[in-house]
Amino acid sequence: MEDMSSVQAMWSDFVKSIGKPPEEMNDKYTSWYFGADQETANELAELVLCGTKKATASLHEVYEYENEPLPKVGDYSIITDWGGEAKCIIKTTAINIRPFKEVPASFALREGEGDKSLEYWKKVHRHFFSEECKDMSKTFDEDMLVICEEFKVVYISEVE
Repeated sequence: MEDMSSVQAMWSDFVKSIGKPPEEMNDKYTSWYFGADQETANELAELVLCGTKKATASLHEVYEYENEPLPKVGDYSIITDWGGEAKCIIKTTAINIRPFKEVPASFALREGEGDKSLEYWKKVHRHFFSEECKDMSKTFDEDMLVICEEFKVVYISEVE
């Protein structure tokens, strides 16, 4: 079981830094890592920290399958590494939902992964989404809706 103390500590420090009463900000964030393996999670967290990664994509179907609310503008997320160590807090700045086949090159560039091309983005995400679909007993299709989420880093811990 992962230790959530760094996540809670980072959220508490962030809330203090923006001058909000802690009780007003309770349960106002989610905590997660990118990808489905240690190497990807840690690498993508580092891309966020250095300012290269400013967006992420997820399958709309996953939210339906897991009965989770869709991300929305203004949401806060604490990004962790694979081990659950808090790395930074991001705030969602834009959400666009479109079919996989209509994701633009400008979005792939904002995701900041690989060579930042649309071709690279499609290859990596086609594979990732296909694996997620298997877990839901579905088959990936390029007409499936993708949630294209853009964000900005709003807090990085002073202690790194």
